Amino acid sequence: MSAVIEFPGEVRSNADRQTVATQEPVSQRTFTPSQAVFSRSSGVFHFTPEGRRLYDFSSGVLVANLGHNPPRWMRRFAAAMGWTPTLLFGDPAGASDSAVTLTAYNAVTPIEAEAVRRLVASLQQSPGGTRLDTVLWAASGSEAVQKALWACLHRDEIRDVILATRFGFHGKKGLAGAVTGSETDRDRDPRVQFISFPQEECDDITSPSRPFDPAPYARELDRLWTEFGARINCLITEPYLGGGGSYHPPAAYHHLLQNWCRKHDVLLIFDEVQSNFGRTGCLYAFEKYGVEPDFVCLGKGLGNGVPVSAAVGRGEIMASLTYGEGSDTWSANPMACASVLATLDEFESTDVLSHTRELSRIFTAALNRLKHTGVISKVRGEGMVFGIECGPAGGRSARDVAIDIVRECYLGHDGGDGIHLLGPLAGTVIRISPPMTMTFDEADHSLALLHELVARAAQK
Repeated sequence: MSAVIEFPGEVRSNADRQTVATQEPVSQRTFTPSQAVFSRSSGVFHFTPEGRRLYDFSSGVLVANLGHNPPRWMRRFAAAMGWTPTLLFGDPAGASDSAVTLTAYNAVTPIEAEAVRRLVASLQQSPGGTRLDTVLWAASGSEAVQKALWACLHRDEIRDVILATRFGFHGKKGLAGAVTGSETDRDRDPRVQFISFPQEECDDITSPSRPFDPAPYARELDRLWTEFGARINCLITEPYLGGGGSYHPPAAYHHLLQNWCRKHDVLLIFDEVQSNFGRTGCLYAFEKYGVEPDFVCLGKGLGNGVPVSAAVGRGEIMASLTYGEGSDTWSANPMACASVLATLDEFESTDVLSHTRELSRIFTAALNRLKHTGVISKVRGEGMVFGIECGPAGGRSARDVAIDIVRECYLGHDGGDGIHLLGPLAGTVIRISPPMTMTFDEADHSLALLHELVARAAQK
């Protein structure tokens, strides 16, 4: 059993940490040096059981794009579910006829049909979404990836080779795990071949290392075609490398992939589980990068906190799967569908995307100023998702510096406000991805606090 992470003065939080450490396996969660305990959340803030307020700079790993428990979204969600005040707080027996069923396995509900209609319409109205006409629901991002890959492989079982961009993250289970990482990972599925992602060309947001040259990437793809030919079935990529260290490529890279796929009848899968619903500054990342995928995998921000995901793609490809081959217990669950409708309503009726683009300018400038602290070497990102890369300092490795920053941000300033960050990506990169609905005042205050806390970590 790993040592329990504890902090002085956090009696209730430490008790919860102790319970979890002794009665759950460490594999239940990823490593974060704060091991924060949240008792409630609102807007851009988490609150600890001791009453401390933490700016959430993770959005629950890119889930709460619209903030935590946003009142208008919550009202829309409750209305879609038929949850009236009488039902929630009065006599449930007297109001049960108004509520949507919570269990609809192997059945059709009107709310599912409405969610399908609205989601497909949203995608097809976005530039690049014309091929996306059929929805295969799931409950997590890795399941959506798995289902997209199943559909692609099933269209022609002779075409069994999958191309995936190296160091991407698509999930931990099944085929989603197989297309994650690189060829050096253990237990690699022999059907998966990896291709390069342009990391050097997008190493820092202000000074790209060198202009993008498509020729090496084109040659790599052509070598794979020479080796595997028509066995190549599909190519899956993230719009940007998320877990791999927040690398955001030039659009020309994705155009190269799309053109190559079209030439060879290879299906292009865009895994937008992290990047959909505004993270890049556009509703969908394929719109931001100017591509037209055959499949897109959606999740996280799709439900703003409710577990829901979807593989959306070409109906004629999905038609090769028959009854049960794409189903599971929670697919198209009415609660999940209600969350999708509430999210679509919010994006379609507010200026959240333009607000996101304004916030992006504020964050880009402020995060670049962190380089003056001496421990942040590079900043990468777009929209409202950034990665700040730590360098060695004071005899500490870059990894140790990153961990110190996460811990200092949790401790905050004199027991007051802190900042919740996740454990470092790729060892040394800290993700910055707060809710896109934060106010400009909250942005200014939290970024000033971040600068102060990073500077404090630099002096250790």
